[in-house]
Amino acid sequence: MATARESVATPPTPGTTPAPGGSPRVAFAAMVAFFLVTPLFVYPVFLMKALCFALFACAFNLLVGYAGLLSFGHAAFFGSASYLTAYAAKRWGVPPELAILTGTATAAILGLVIGTVAIRRLGIYFAMITLALAQMLYFFCLQAPFTGGEDGIQAVPRGVMFGMLDLHQPMVMYFVVLAIFLGGFLLLYRAIHSPFGQVLQAIRENESRAVSLGYKADQYKLLAFVLSATLSGLAGSTKALVFQLASLTDVHWTMSGEVVLMTLLGGLSTVYGPVVGAFVLITLENYLAQLGAWVTAVQGAIFVVCVLTFRRGIVGEIAHRCGRPRTSAMRAKVPPEVQVRDAEHRPPVDETRQSGCDPPQQRPPEDQS
Repeated sequence: MATARESVATPPTPGTTPAPGGSPRVAFAAMVAFFLVTPLFVYPVFLMKALCFALFACAFNLLVGYAGLLSFGHAAFFGSASYLTAYAAKRWGVPPELAILTGTATAAILGLVIGTVAIRRLGIYFAMITLALAQMLYFFCLQAPFTGGEDGIQAVPRGVMFGMLDLHQPMVMYFVVLAIFLGGFLLLYRAIHSPFGQVLQAIRENESRAVSLGYKADQYKLLAFVLSATLSGLAGSTKALVFQLASLTDVHWTMSGEVVLMTLLGGLSTVYGPVVGAFVLITLENYLAQLGAWVTAVQGAIFVVCVLTFRRGIVGEIAHRCGRPRTSAMRAKVPPEVQVRDAEHRPPVDETRQSGCDPPQQRPPEDQS
């Protein structure tokens, strides 16, 4: 008969766990291979639009998924970068790389200004401040003479990047967009899995405890906000060159709603979830365009079904269902002698304290005299 010590199962020791990092590398390689092969079968402009919004959703996921800050005004960074890139390429005649840099820098500066004001509040107050400031930018773009008003900035030249990449060719433009997306994705991945990302998650879980440990929460949140705004601007700048257009749709509040929908649909706080969510939503918009005004209603119904069915998002639910059996199997592979050795070195557990009950008080001995 097995003793209590022999039946205790402990997590696997370092020598029994598989090498970490293998699965992320395989997933990233599969994603890159998918994007390299897909242009042979799918319209490149559709893929370029999906990649731009995938980068936009990944940048937003850094803020809401890992820093715990829900922003309703991310369209301000996406749209402002789109307008500045289009204006620089068409009016100033700068090459595309400088136009993208101009739009991205504008989004970074705007993110610093808005973030400095918004991070003073939390929760719904933070969300409302970002929405109000984004709407101010929307009305500015509507009234400013250089934005073209309701017509926007049209016929934006793509130009030649670095003097040798002719962006007028669809496949060349596609691989430039893919390189920009992969660069932004890897930057976000590195930030999430760095000490900076770990501190962000600690602030999200318990900000008071993180502050008590000596971390300056406001500085970390501001840095995350600026980084998210910068990469959102990079996505908007790229989108302006892809469609050769910058319009009021880019700065409207519905754009902020779409990126929230993409992130939640793919999986909040997951690395690949926003990419999947962006491709799903762009695909729905493309194939449901014939429904006209009913597209929004159909998207809402699909979103409700997905939330009720996949509460963690598509990628989050798949990872959750695939992770539980693997964890159990890994624990089952621990040799019995390792379980016994770990159980012997484990300190005894006070069952009365573990159950939340006070230990019984011992009565003093009675005086026999």
